[in-house]
Amino acid sequence: MEIFRGRRLWIEQSAVRFPNGVEAEKVTVHPGSAVAILPVTPTGYRLLRQYRYAIGQYIVEAPAGTMEAGEDPAATAHRELIEEAGVAAKTMIPRGFIYTTPGYTDEKIWLFEARDLVPSREFEKDADEVIEIMDVTRDETDAMVADGTICDAKTICLIHRCRRG
Repeated sequence: MEIFRGRRLWIEQSAVRFPNGVEAEKVTVHPGSAVAILPVTPTGYRLLRQYRYAIGQYIVEAPAGTMEAGEDPAATAHRELIEEAGVAAKTMIPRGFIYTTPGYTDEKIWLFEARDLVPSREFEKDADEVIEIMDVTRDETDAMVADGTICDAKTICLIHRCRRG
C-alpha cells in the first residue's frame, strides 16, 4: 500500500515474508538511484561543504545527485560534477555502487572517480543547493575522515573505493 508519493520519492507499506518464514509489515522508502563522484585533483580531491536541511547543518561531502528517470548513472555523474563542483572530467571511472540504508530503503548510489578535470559551466547548480567548493589534500582528507569532519557515509565509501581501485 502506498503511503506517500512526492516528486523525488515514494513510501510503501507491505506484508513481507522473510526467508525464515516470518511475516511482518514493513515500510520501504523508494528515493530512486543516485550517484556520488570523487573529483581527483593533482594534490588531492575537490569536495563540497554543503548545507543539508534534513540535519540542519553543513557537511563535507563528495559531489552527488539523484538520477533523473531513464538517466544512465554515468550521465548523471557527468551532470552533477559540473553542477556542483564546476568541473567536467575527461576520465570517469566507475567504482561500483552502495546501498545507503538497506534496513528501510532500496536507495542505490553509483560511485565514480573523476580524473583529468577541466572547468565547466555547462550545467548550473540547483537553486536550493548551498555549496562551497573545497580543494583538499589527501592528507587533509584522511584527517577529516579520522576526526569526523567528513561524516557522510557515501563520501567515506567513495574515498575508500577510489584508493583501492
